[in-house]
Amino acid sequence: MARVPRNVRDVLALERGERVLAHASTRGGAHVVATGVALHVPDGGGGFVRVPWERVLGATWSDSWLHVRGDDGEHHVRLDDAGSVPEVVQERVTATVVVSRHFALPGGGVRIVGRRAPRSKPSAARDELLWTLVFDEGLDQDDPGLRAGAEQLLEALRRQTGL
Repeated sequence: MARVPRNVRDVLALERGERVLAHASTRGGAHVVATGVALHVPDGGGGFVRVPWERVLGATWSDSWLHVRGDDGEHHVRLDDAGSVPEVVQERVTATVVVSRHFALPGGGVRIVGRRAPRSKPSAARDELLWTLVFDEGLDQDDPGLRAGAEQLLEALRRQTGL
């Protein structure tokens, strides 16, 4: 893998010990950088948005476009030469998932996902699970009844798994 260009590395806010696993240039001249703990995507102003792997809800690769949905929003980046970026993104996101189960709700369902930070994070942050409720398309995640039902399912899953 070629080294990250100096001008890109100078703008990246890498944590101590954070190692670059893959990077690629975008059609606009920016870069996407995947590290052991986060994906760094262009912010549109010459900097980066840092998306920790455990906060990525989903990622897809299609026709030179990397689509990442995080709990902070969506990021869509068109890459010139993706190299190993799509594979690294898939592997890193998958590695954070500890439990993922789908449950029925009135009118659809909810996927409950428990994610753990990568091993390279400090142990206190790594041991904590981040729980996410992903409602099926068409369901109103702000509906108090659906939300309460999903949260009850989450508590039951936590008791069942001991997590």
